Amino acid sequence: EGDRVSHRIGACVAGPSVKVGMWEFRVGSGEGTANSPPCRNRHGRSILAPMSEIPGYQRFFAELKRRRVFRVMAVYGAVAFVILQLADIAFEPLGLPASAMTFLVVLALFGLPIAVVLAWAFEVTPEGVRKTEDAAPGEITEIIASPASTRWPAGVLAVVGVVALVWGAWFVGKQVGASEATETSGTPDAAVSAAAGAGPSGVQLAYAELSKDPRPSIAVLPFKDMSREGDQEYFSDGMTEEILNVLAKIPDLRVAARTTAFAYKGQDPDLREVGQDLGVRYVLEGSVRKAEDDLRITAQLIDTQDNFHVWSESYDRTLDNVFEIQSEIAEAIAEALKVPLGVDEKSSLVFPTGDMTAYDLYLEGRARIRDRGPENIAESIVRFEAAIARDSSWAPAWAGLAIARTLEPYYQPGLDAPSGNAAMWERALSAAEGAALRALELDPDNATARVALGTAYRDRWRWDESEAEFRKALATDPDNVEAYQQYAEMLGNVGRSAEALNSSARALALDRSPIRLAAYAMTASLNGRAREAIELAREGIEADPDGNVNLLGYVLLDAYLTTGQYDEAERLVVRGRGRQDLNPAIQALKTGDADMVEGISDILDRARVWLLMELPDRALDALDGYVLDPPFQGKSKLFAPWADVIRDDPRFQGVLAQLGLEGVEPVRAPLPGR
Repeated sequence: EGDRVSHRIGACVAGPSVKVGMWEFRVGSGEGTANSPPCRNRHGRSILAPMSEIPGYQRFFAELKRRRVFRVMAVYGAVAFVILQLADIAFEPLGLPASAMTFLVVLALFGLPIAVVLAWAFEVTPEGVRKTEDAAPGEITEIIASPASTRWPAGVLAVVGVVALVWGAWFVGKQVGASEATETSGTPDAAVSAAAGAGPSGVQLAYAELSKDPRPSIAVLPFKDMSREGDQEYFSDGMTEEILNVLAKIPDLRVAARTTAFAYKGQDPDLREVGQDLGVRYVLEGSVRKAEDDLRITAQLIDTQDNFHVWSESYDRTLDNVFEIQSEIAEAIAEALKVPLGVDEKSSLVFPTGDMTAYDLYLEGRARIRDRGPENIAESIVRFEAAIARDSSWAPAWAGLAIARTLEPYYQPGLDAPSGNAAMWERALSAAEGAALRALELDPDNATARVALGTAYRDRWRWDESEAEFRKALATDPDNVEAYQQYAEMLGNVGRSAEALNSSARALALDRSPIRLAAYAMTASLNGRAREAIELAREGIEADPDGNVNLLGYVLLDAYLTTGQYDEAERLVVRGRGRQDLNPAIQALKTGDADMVEGISDILDRARVWLLMELPDRALDALDGYVLDPPFQGKSKLFAPWADVIRDDPRFQGVLAQLGLEGVEPVRAPLPGR
């Protein structure tokens, strides 16, 4: 080897001898003589620059190139990038968990330095893999002396490969983070942060993280009442809602929920901030002037990113033309945003009535039902029935009445909890079913009627029929907030707690109102997330100062008892936001006096308190022979975590059997961090 190198070097040198390490060289000018060729490489550059004059980083990069490390980095980065992108596409359809994708990302990142080390230490030869030999004298110098056009490409490709790997890992990791948040986080924004795919029956569910929704997005701000007397606010609000509902029927358009948009009522907000707060690109705003039968409506569509007026129009019509105006506005917006209407006929966007007084009554009824509370529910029933008396062939009025009737037993005046009066429940549910079926006779695509029917079936324990109706409602109206909430309650009643959390989180993502906060808090409790339930129920109570949503107090009191916050529970009852009939439970838990529990009227509540006091035998004795009277309320309690300790006992299973749920085990969402 020494002779070979001496010959190779010595053939082009002349001059005095210089010894470097184990090698001896003759140093020349590099120009050569008659007997010795020029000391230049094949590119015409001298290869005898003193090594001490070559910076260390150049020698290092030359060594990387010689050992083909740059090539390995480029190829590894490109291949890993492709694999990550393919995995991101394939993992969800294959049903693989997010943790598997996380493992693949980590493996790809940590594999790069391993590949670099192996490339440095070993080389592949025709004889196989062997340890890389040290550079021959002058080999590193020749690489450094070569032109940039031969030195740079390998390094540039290596950088490109590494950048591709890092970017691909970051992008996929971001998607995985959102997916894992769906599985593990209890916050409503993270619980379903990725778009939900099609469920059974091909129903496309809503996007809980709205930024994932690719459709053009719009919020309809409350139209201003410009009437001379200022007494047509309910009409302007109703028009806003009707336009919102018409727009919501366009499948390729995402419409912000009514409650979130109405938070800006009476304000003059910066539309850029509105777009950011509501997560929408466009805002529709306008005004209504109503004087007897004369109607003037103005509307304008604005791009929140630059406040550009995309479209605007004024309509001077009579009240009889109100439904035409709604359709025309929807059609104009769809055309401006270049989205298809998604319906066979334009007339199917609205279901008009020829009686404007009936329309007025309908709008008033909807305004009442939205606010909940005993008086409002009762008044909504009166309004809907009056509307039906004027136009008995108008489907929306029948559907509104059906929803109001399903809510009636939950909001009886003077009751701390939903009424246990079986006769009253039977009257309300029968009336709800009849009204819903009549609405569907008139309009088979009425999603509100489907929701009412599903709710009535749920409270009659007809689980399969109930779920089928909720699914049909969501197939017709994928962003129907009421459908998601009532469906979540049905899922909780049959032990599908994780699905209930998912559905209620979708409702909350679309409409962060007190009733949606209450429903989500309730399903959070079913999944063992009592502290999260407390946080959300408190938010709901703050947004509901009049106490119309009684479910908030029930859920908060339950969560306080679960977490041992008995003083907080007592203060809640004193404030009138918790069930007064559960005061003996609070006192029993504070004092440890188990006999005080006998003062609780509901047997299931007694059993629950005894279990909190670690007295399972007394709880089971209370449940032995317990007969449920339809429509039994609080069914979801049976699948709460506190019942797990007695779940396998025949006496507890006997209670589930009455609901047709014997042997059903609760399926809960993972707790945060697990």
